[in-house]
This record gives sequence, C-alpha cells and structure tokens, in this order.
Amino acid sequence: MYSDTASKKNIWIIGLIVLLVALVVISFFSGKDPGRDLSDEGAAAIEAAVERSALQCYVVEGVYPESLSYLEDNYGLQVNTRDYYVRYEAFASNLPPTVKVIAK
Repeated sequence: MYSDTASKKNIWIIGLIVLLVALVVISFFSGKDPGRDLSDEGAAAIEAAVERSALQCYVVEGVYPESLSYLEDNYGLQVNTRDYYVRYEAFASNLPPTVKVIAK
C-alpha cells in the first residue's frame, strides 16, 4: 500500500498558511486602534481626578469649586491641557460639577 506523505504534509502547510493569513486579516480589520484606547483611558483618568478633587473641595469647604483653576491653585490638581480639552461646568455650589475631557 502506497501513501504519499509528502502531499499530506503540503496540504497541512497550505492549510496553516491560509489560517495564519486569515488571522492577520481579521486582526487588521478589527477596528481597534491601540493609540486611541490609550488616549481614551487618559481622558477617563483626568476626568476622575478632576471629580475627586472637586469632591475633596466639597468635603473640606462645604461647596463645590466654581472653576477648574480653583482646584489647580488650591488642591494641587494638574491637568494636561496640551493633550486634552477639559470642560468644567459648575451649576450650583451644592451640586457636583459636570466634567468632560476630550483628547485633542
């Protein structure tokens, strides 16, 4: 009985190459951009830091701060305004401010 092991090996190799190419194509078109994920995480971290500082101000002084600059001057908050836009809106002194951070 004759068995052609060389052609069986070739079929396996071709199958593995096709599978590898398919995985590369799927990962390329998956839509994930690692740099964008990092900037989104940075924006979320800045937003959380601003909210924590505003809450700390409320606990210490009994009112939420009027502006972001007040937190920077009195509570040591440092915001990367070179890479992010920060919108800080205080509606009333007894309500938490609305904070929105967007990567430039």
